[in-house]
Amino acid sequence: MSKLLTAVFCAIALTSVALAAPAGSAAALVSPIPSPVLSAEPEQETTPHASDNPNSVLWNLTTTGDPQPIRGALGAPIMAQQNIPLQQMNPDLLAPPTTDNGDIPNLKWSFTMSTNRLQTGGYARQQNVNQLSIATSMAGVDMRLEAGAIRELHWHKTAEWAYVLSGQMQVTAVDANGRNFLGTVNAGDLWYFPAGIPHSLQATATDPNGAEFLLIFNSGDFSEDSTFLLTDWLAHTPKDVLAKNFGTTIEALDNIPAQQLYIFPGAPPSPDAVAPEDPQGQVPLPYTFPLSQVSATQYAGGSVKIADSTTFNASTGISVADVTVAPGGMREMHWHPTQDEWTYYISGNARVTAFASTSTARTYDYQGGDIGFFPASYGHYIENIGDTDLHFLEIFNTDVYQDVSLNQWLAVTPPELVQEHLDLPNDTLASLSKTKPIIVGSTAV
Repeated sequence: MSKLLTAVFCAIALTSVALAAPAGSAAALVSPIPSPVLSAEPEQETTPHASDNPNSVLWNLTTTGDPQPIRGALGAPIMAQQNIPLQQMNPDLLAPPTTDNGDIPNLKWSFTMSTNRLQTGGYARQQNVNQLSIATSMAGVDMRLEAGAIRELHWHKTAEWAYVLSGQMQVTAVDANGRNFLGTVNAGDLWYFPAGIPHSLQATATDPNGAEFLLIFNSGDFSEDSTFLLTDWLAHTPKDVLAKNFGTTIEALDNIPAQQLYIFPGAPPSPDAVAPEDPQGQVPLPYTFPLSQVSATQYAGGSVKIADSTTFNASTGISVADVTVAPGGMREMHWHPTQDEWTYYISGNARVTAFASTSTARTYDYQGGDIGFFPASYGHYIENIGDTDLHFLEIFNTDVYQDVSLNQWLAVTPPELVQEHLDLPNDTLASLSKTKPIIVGSTAV
């Protein structure tokens, strides 16, 4: 007991000394009870701020001089051979912006680089996974027919969608119920044939030069050379079978071709032609769509027309945005949630950066006749870096067009949350658009 009392008295004495000690003395620094108040750590930046370097395009097709792989203090002049025209067309591959990072499969092809199949009456050149390996969902064909020339009666395992680039075309088809169709389409118009539906394509003489058109197929491994052709089938079927099938004599079949015709000259059809009378009637939904007659929706930096199954009802497998961007304007930063984008550049000069997640991005430059491709969910923009309008098609393997706008997403997200991420000035935060800008106008940098 005496030891316990002694310990208690000692503790009381020590506490009294500490409380009575003057400030700054050693005894005053001893505290028997820790403070319950914890001071917060000062706020720290988790990453450095982004560079102010605008990373502008360094040259284009109209720039004179010798393009070199130099951007600021980075890079060095080429010492060996150069392909200057190709370098001028691809400045952002030769001297990438410093924001590019990582490795992305190639997203650019040009029909100029495709082998051309030359025929009497026209030609065809294609792009599929053999040319652009990442484009597994769609393939394209650029086809040219002289006035009156015919792309022979045929069908495909995939659907066929088309955009008329120049001239006038007349197309025919018959569906599985025997109902027929005939339609005439002009530059800027569309057609669509479901998989397996037999059809033909013929240029009228409305334009004495004939017509040219873009074909899209909803499979990346499609080949124009694997088309099911009428003459090819008949040339590889015994004539006695053909005679039995058509209820005629073998002699009546003496003049059928011994091999496929594919593309061949013909007499120009009348632009006012109509489908033959058909006891089954005509197809319920037209296989053509006059997109050229649709009024474009205007935006700050250009205009857009959209055609999908909600407007072009027969087109259940392909949708398109027909986009025009004024000089200095830009198809806003966006992505497509579930569908790849196959882009065809009709005219102008474009600059594009594709963001593939995991800090990976690559910038490309496109001109008329080029093909671009964005896998689903790749973030991207398309900027007009030329001094004339940029015209291109965004094409999708889907029935309804969809996109997500970066600007709109941030504008309708709680502003405090956006501020925590980006630390934007309040006026910039307030200026974000709650409706999709789609095409933004030129602004000073």
